[in-house]
Amino acid sequence: MRILVVEDEPLLADAVAQGLRHEAHAVDVVYDGGSALERIDVNDYDVVVLDRDVPVVHGDKVCQVLAERKAGIRVLMLTAAAGIDDRVTGLALGADDYLPKPFAFRELSARVAALGRRARPAAPPVLRRAGISLDPYRREVHRDGRYVPLSRKEFAVLAELLRADGTAVSAETLLEKAWDENADPFTHAVRMTILKLRRKLGDPPVVLTEPGVGYRIL
Repeated sequence: MRILVVEDEPLLADAVAQGLRHEAHAVDVVYDGGSALERIDVNDYDVVVLDRDVPVVHGDKVCQVLAERKAGIRVLMLTAAAGIDDRVTGLALGADDYLPKPFAFRELSARVAALGRRARPAAPPVLRRAGISLDPYRREVHRDGRYVPLSRKEFAVLAELLRADGTAVSAETLLEKAWDENADPFTHAVRMTILKLRRKLGDPPVVLTEPGVGYRIL
């Protein structure tokens, strides 16, 4: 998934981002609400992890803008205010879920994953096609019963291809979903990742190139 973390405590923001990247997500980080709105206008996020009390533009306003303009983005609101009234207010603003601070990363990760499933069309728990099975929760891939060790980027790209269910996915879409905003769109990162993925999946080849369109699973 593509995730935006909006948190004004840099150490916390970077720790959350690092943990989510370890789970094969593409994560951008900003430290204030104004920067969050700028990123949201440019990038297509699945989930926004939003601290309610960020500076410049308050998290409540960011949440309202998301609810009005970006219906497909799911919002997990974080706040030190844990009272019932605070939770109700946050949800009323348009947040999809609410997590009080302090929190365990495992819980945040599980809530982000649940929101990501709601942000996309329904998909089976284990993605399967052409003899490939990908379990997004165990982070495991098998082909014809053989375990296939993949890097985080290879795993993320394969997941996007499997979710497309045989239709072609453009290199631009793969770059958007599997890399963060620091990725250079003029590099060959997607092509090189596809090459490595093909090699690891083995023969016969199942990742096909559609010239001028993108890549798809046979």
